Amino acid sequence: MTIPIDVLPSVEEFPDPFAPASGDRIATPADWPERRRQIRDLLLFYEYGHLPPPPANLRSELLSSLSFPEGRAVEERVLLSCGPEDRVSISLSLLRPAQASRPCPVVLTGDLCWGPAPAAGEVVRRGYALAQFDRTEVAPDAPGRDTGVYPLYPGYDWGALAAWAWGYHRVVDYLTTRLDVDPNRIAVTGHSRGGKAALLAGALDDRIALTTPNDSGCGGAGSFRHQGPGSESLDTITTVFPYWFHPRLRDFVGREDRLPFDQHFLLALVAPRALLTTNALGDLWANPEGSQQTYLAAKQVFAFLGAGTRIGNHYREGGHEHNADDWNTLLDFADGQFQGRSVMGHFDGRPFSGRATAFSWTAPIPPNG
Repeated sequence: MTIPIDVLPSVEEFPDPFAPASGDRIATPADWPERRRQIRDLLLFYEYGHLPPPPANLRSELLSSLSFPEGRAVEERVLLSCGPEDRVSISLSLLRPAQASRPCPVVLTGDLCWGPAPAAGEVVRRGYALAQFDRTEVAPDAPGRDTGVYPLYPGYDWGALAAWAWGYHRVVDYLTTRLDVDPNRIAVTGHSRGGKAALLAGALDDRIALTTPNDSGCGGAGSFRHQGPGSESLDTITTVFPYWFHPRLRDFVGREDRLPFDQHFLLALVAPRALLTTNALGDLWANPEGSQQTYLAAKQVFAFLGAGTRIGNHYREGGHEHNADDWNTLLDFADGQFQGRSVMGHFDGRPFSGRATAFSWTAPIPPNG
């Protein structure tokens, strides 16, 4: 399965997620779990590196609790520790409704390193908890493997995106222990490099019910093969940020056709759980056109699994930021997925509808389907 690059076939269009490198094309949804495992292994081997298993020693310490005026919200500061000799530490902020009548859904972001989310009040007003942590506490956003989790797990070849995704998973470990959080309604989000990490976290962890990467671009929802005008290339990202990925990924620079996947494979790993990709039309660097292509390809997998209403794609005007509009779009989509509310908004964004699709295959039609 892990074939040397020179032996990999050249595939100009998006590879078919239903067709293993060897063997017959899958025919029914019952075949998907094994194919999903193969796709996960491909992505971890060539692109992200491998993650350690969950530690068995996760502990939490409540550092502070603050009630906001009028008793509408409570913010808890919690310190999580786990891993070898309890040396992994994650500082978590959890803002929750003060008087929820039942366990509430939660939105988790690892982007606290960039400041608090801009829509915290709206998150709570709609009945969600907001969990925020700084992913750079888990692994630095810098070259080198002497700090963070890397020296604690020397046998693993993960890059920073995988390490940050592992950090998301550890916070999910904690959230599922809380009686005031609904473990079946956990959403993750992140912006830019944080969106790449959130997408990988959601792809690998079935406990995450909704995954929403924002402007995640190259190495996230953006395609390697289909480059829109002004978009970041595989060459650029692996030159400037090689530590985000496994070194094998750079071997495909100039030979993107040899990749045995494109990023629609990563989106497909989320299925049949919910997925919303949010994009900005002016953020050309994040390849909004290529993200439309990966969305359309992944949508074939969601439909095949009977989850066609659980994938969405949204575009707004503007540039590279995670603003209140993006957060409101996330909450609108989550309201439909989690709360059964009537949803306002457009979640089948195809602003580049004049372009030919980057793939010719379609989902298999199951026997008697």
